[in-house]
Amino acid sequence: MKFKQKIMQKILPKRPARVTPELRDSALGRLRSQLKKGHVYRREDFLSDSNAVDRHLKQLVVSGDLEKLAQGLYYAPRSSAFGRVPPKDEDLVAAFLKDEDFLLLSPNSYNALGLGTTQLYNKTVVYNHKRHGAFKLGNRSFEFRMKPRFPKKVDKEFLFVDLLNNLDSLAENKGDVLVNAERQLSSFEPAKLGKSVAAYGAENTKKRVLSWLRVSQRASA
Repeated sequence: MKFKQKIMQKILPKRPARVTPELRDSALGRLRSQLKKGHVYRREDFLSDSNAVDRHLKQLVVSGDLEKLAQGLYYAPRSSAFGRVPPKDEDLVAAFLKDEDFLLLSPNSYNALGLGTTQLYNKTVVYNHKRHGAFKLGNRSFEFRMKPRFPKKVDKEFLFVDLLNNLDSLAENKGDVLVNAERQLSSFEPAKLGKSVAAYGAENTKKRVLSWLRVSQRASA
């Protein structure tokens, strides 16, 4: 009789282990304990620790342990003495792109060049190699632009070139900005400006700056 029972046990498929509420809670608890406050997560970050990732994510959002920023993008909220601390733009974009090779730039930065620009813009431009278009991540709006080249950091020379590249899309007096830009050429390091124009300038920008430099050289001769 015992021999038959052993044979039957080998032949018949094993019943799957019953998933108890306690086991579900422990899996959810493990996920919750691994969350780092202030960190941005992608859905796939949880796949290795959960066999019901969508249900667990929904529960973590309901409990306030996570905030859903966009499809597949989550934030573990962090608080300070002044209230909720929003995620850093760099962390948001890096998680969204699954890449750290990008450059953040606000058109408001052009106002620091002293070229007469005064408008304020409620957007952040993201130069990158993967995505193109406008996306809202949480309560932040980003304009992703695919570019073959961009610097690691924004400096004055790149900002100058980028303004000229995008002048037609700005709410500024184009003529006044161009007059001021030509006057301000001498405030830039010639070598650095030349490299920025060559590497990042649109064709119209290259022609315009080259023309200004020729005029400047003739005037100083």
